[in-house]
Amino acid sequence: MGTSVVCQKNQAAPGITILDAMRDPLLFGPWFKDGTWDSWMVFLSALFGLPLEKGKAAIFRRQTGRQTAPRKPAREGWVIAGRRAGKSLIAALVAVFMACFRDYRKHLGPGERATVMVIAADRRQARVVFRYITGLMERIPMLVGMVESQTRETINLKNRVTLEVHTANFRAVRGYTVAAAICDEVAFWRSDESANPDAEILNGLRPGMATIPGAMLLCISSPYARRGVLWEAYRQHYGQENDAVLVWQADTRSMNPTVEERFIAEAYEQDEVVASAEYGAEFRRDIESFLLREAVEAVTVPERRELPPVSGLSYEAYCDPSGGSQDSMTLAIAHHEKGRAVLDALRERRPPFSPEDVVREFAALLKAYRVSRVRGDRYAGEWPRERFQAQGIRYEVASMVKSDLYLGFLPMINSRQAELLDHPRLLAQLCGLERKTARGGRDTIDHWPGGHDDLANAAAGELVEAARERTRLSISCFGEPRRFDPLGNPVSGDGSWHIDWSPGNW
Repeated sequence: MGTSVVCQKNQAAPGITILDAMRDPLLFGPWFKDGTWDSWMVFLSALFGLPLEKGKAAIFRRQTGRQTAPRKPAREGWVIAGRRAGKSLIAALVAVFMACFRDYRKHLGPGERATVMVIAADRRQARVVFRYITGLMERIPMLVGMVESQTRETINLKNRVTLEVHTANFRAVRGYTVAAAICDEVAFWRSDESANPDAEILNGLRPGMATIPGAMLLCISSPYARRGVLWEAYRQHYGQENDAVLVWQADTRSMNPTVEERFIAEAYEQDEVVASAEYGAEFRRDIESFLLREAVEAVTVPERRELPPVSGLSYEAYCDPSGGSQDSMTLAIAHHEKGRAVLDALRERRPPFSPEDVVREFAALLKAYRVSRVRGDRYAGEWPRERFQAQGIRYEVASMVKSDLYLGFLPMINSRQAELLDHPRLLAQLCGLERKTARGGRDTIDHWPGGHDDLANAAAGELVEAARERTRLSISCFGEPRRFDPLGNPVSGDGSWHIDWSPGNW
């Protein structure tokens, strides 16, 4: 077999199938020689439209929900598999195969190159797959001869194909001619720049594949929450006969039986919900999006970037401090007007920065709005209190923890009793908040894994804390005290009336 695919003029034989290459001892055979890769071979047969081997149809039906194996290569492949299932090595195999065993030159213009992309949330994660790619290329003599040049993140081949690393950024993937795109851990792609970065990245990729016949999109990931492109692909295409989009869902041991069953059993004992996603490949039901994008957009004033200070209005402020290492330091200023909480100004300083310089900058803005007191969380220690005090601003610890702030913010958004600035990063962070339900039934609200919520925390903290302060300044007369919503408006009638003593309404 090996001699049948020896490169001629640094070009691998184009007629070989990916299963042939996996078994060939001169190609990828040394890494796939035992029987632990049988399920992956069934997946690759379905992905590339190859006939299923005898006795393997049951595996296909179990992992795809389909009865009939495809006869043509899939346009897109989506793998939902548990951790340690072997996803990264298979992704590297597909990338090398698509780069070295396909000839795209007749579809390329002068000077044009076909690109095989490896895309992940960040470059460090993308290099996991790319290291496998590099390892395969460097250890197979006939593939070494195809390499024209190589850097840390790019391999240029003599057949006018480039293998390279990309980050999950919808701007960075445009303009390429794409032969294949390997999207790693796509369930965890998030961005502070966009509320739907995964969809936008794929929308940017697909046109680049239009001029390359047989171009392939392969998305591999452990599952997470029931949202995003991975969930949508599962919801729309799993179990659909004769679909050009192949969705494959399998637990860890189904794809990699070398993982000890005891190890997975212990993970289930510790936390069944987490383990069912990490190793069982089940989408988590305890995590939901907290705020609907449509609800946030409804209270966002288009083109309003900031409101200037106005005499006669009373302003409040909230700060989310940071030590300057990883998180941003943010500040929000707001006021109340006609029953609504209005966000006036929002500031963010991303790391690295000098905390002293940022406090000085924020203090100047606070004084411009005639604010002498700022609230903030307690997790940054004593330094915010000391630094703001040095600038003549009193720093007070907020009365509510972050999850409670967000829970108080939800009715303000849904009832349209807030006005937000047109700030893309704020919108993305608010839409990316997740509600997690613990075993005891308590809800916690936080950002997605690897994400940020510094702007969201400052904005929600200011609007909710200020509303609570406004409620505390209201008094009831002639009857029992009345109940108030987060903005201080009465929510039940008992014949009493109240006087609102909040600043600006005297």
